[in-house]
Amino acid sequence: MNETFWREKWQRNEIGFHEDQPNPLLTRHLPTLGLPEGARIFLPLCGKSLDIHWLLEQGFDVAGIELSELAVEQLFTELDVTPRISDVGKLRCYEADGLCIFVGNIFDLTETELGPVDAVYDRAALVALPEEMRRAYASHLMAITNAAPALLVCLEYDQSRRPGPPFSVDDAEVRRYYDKTFHLTCIEKPDLVGGLKGACPALEIVWIMEPRADAA
Repeated sequence: MNETFWREKWQRNEIGFHEDQPNPLLTRHLPTLGLPEGARIFLPLCGKSLDIHWLLEQGFDVAGIELSELAVEQLFTELDVTPRISDVGKLRCYEADGLCIFVGNIFDLTETELGPVDAVYDRAALVALPEEMRRAYASHLMAITNAAPALLVCLEYDQSRRPGPPFSVDDAEVRRYYDKTFHLTCIEKPDLVGGLKGACPALEIVWIMEPRADAA
């Protein structure tokens, strides 16, 4: 993960990946996980996503991690919430009631620092990482969340048409990372409206990941 690349994106406000409304795939499919009100949901590489606003409004607790401190500052400003700020290991932590966002590299976040989570929502993390980092990311995510059930959204497109990020992550790749630990169900493959930044058509792949009782 090129930390400078992402921090400079935020500094230059080049955040085309930031959506101006809660993601409809989240609002449509999160109920499939059957989470109770008050469940704690972890969002890796969360930015200042409006998905966080929506999850809080639904009565969930939210934890996340984001590389850019500017993004996290903007998140709390837009929520009109004053955070408590502390240093936790190699990370900085911004906290308020029901919300905990770490600033730093996700590989520096431990299970102890994160604390228990009931589910993971990954819309923009796996697809943000280059291929050589994705397996390590998937393994680390499962370790720090104790393989919590997840809603995963990937993109699939002709990678030769556009180099990424976001990167194309097809069904076979998702299964390589997660199939031994989770029952994987692909529940929707809608066309990405407008394609991938106008460069080429793309599909959004929505996965429900439920832990296997017999997972090693």
